[in-house]
Amino acid sequence: MRQLGSWARSACAGFVRACAVFGAGMLVPAVWALAVALGIWWVDGPWLLLPVVIWGAVGTFLLSRPVSRMFRSLVGGWTGSAVPAGYRTVGSVVRMSTGYWWNGHSYERSRKRAREDAELRLRFTDPAAWRDLRFMAVAPLAALVAAVPLAGVAVAVVGFARAWPVGVLGVVVAVATAPYAWRPAVPLARRFLSATREMLLAERVDELLAQRADTTVAQAAEIRRIERDLHDGAQARLVALGLSLVTAEKLMESDPEQARAVMREARVGAATSLTELRDLVRGISPPVLNERGLVDAVRALALDCPLPATVDAPDRIEADPPVEAAVYFGIAELLTNAVKHAGAATARISLNRNGSALVVEVDDDGSGGADVRPGGGLAGLRRRLAAFDGTLELDSPAGGPTRARMVVPCGSW
Repeated sequence: MRQLGSWARSACAGFVRACAVFGAGMLVPAVWALAVALGIWWVDGPWLLLPVVIWGAVGTFLLSRPVSRMFRSLVGGWTGSAVPAGYRTVGSVVRMSTGYWWNGHSYERSRKRAREDAELRLRFTDPAAWRDLRFMAVAPLAALVAAVPLAGVAVAVVGFARAWPVGVLGVVVAVATAPYAWRPAVPLARRFLSATREMLLAERVDELLAQRADTTVAQAAEIRRIERDLHDGAQARLVALGLSLVTAEKLMESDPEQARAVMREARVGAATSLTELRDLVRGISPPVLNERGLVDAVRALALDCPLPATVDAPDRIEADPPVEAAVYFGIAELLTNAVKHAGAATARISLNRNGSALVVEVDDDGSGGADVRPGGGLAGLRRRLAAFDGTLELDSPAGGPTRARMVVPCGSW
């Protein structure tokens, strides 16, 4: 009885999957059938074939990527193993000093136009696009195999209305083939839709170029921030300190009391300038991170945090200094968000290693609803981690809690 129930569930699930494969695989033949119908309706005479070929080819090209993505999604969801796409992505669009936008191929007056031009150009030059177009020739084969249980159901419906043995035969065919009819789509999708090694390498090159551009922009912004902090803070105070010393020197003989008062103000200004410089250096590279390592630096950060934060980590974790700095500032950003935006009462920080990767989790019991917005702190954190092939996963439903997970490869240590 249990085996019968398992077979029934398998048959039902297989029938649904066969319907999905049939629907996706028959889209292109449907386009050609529509092109033929329109050609017969609109064109009369020997020129019928030309518009049919044009309309069919255009429709096939436009449907190639959506249908390929549909097959990848279906196969990946059913087998649990994704089919790598290998599509190339549009690179960074940069605004030049002339006001025009450069997309790597042409100058355009607006960023939107430059990006659209790059996407259109890439659609015709990406090898993955022609691979998808080739798959359109084999997708109907998977659809024909998947149509067997559907045909069995159709035969059963007609048969029971006229001759019940035919109806029984249709039911048997539908039930017997339903668990297997969708399966040929799996090897076909893997064979014709998987990215080649060259496509994966090209995708990786594009990704590294984008990361390099983001890193360059972030470094330039950081340098401007440091310059601004020095100019508006420490530099202004040091200039004022120099003027105070000159004033004290002039007043030393004529008004010693006033000179001493100026010297006291100068001493206070020097202490304030030293504090600002220390804060600035701490924002660039925290001394505790360089002196005591990542774990102790995170524990010190948790002690300074306005909300109670616990740290779960081994005694010592070693990684390259740039990786440690990226993780440290990432944790600081997540704690700041928990305090400022989520209104959290507690937080928990976990650091561990998983093989050759450093895994960091930051949980808080705040209001949730956090997401990665362009130009926001989390987007900057994701760019910082991407420079090291790291990732940021965020789970923050409305109402909380929020869990952020950072994974950064660090080699063997």
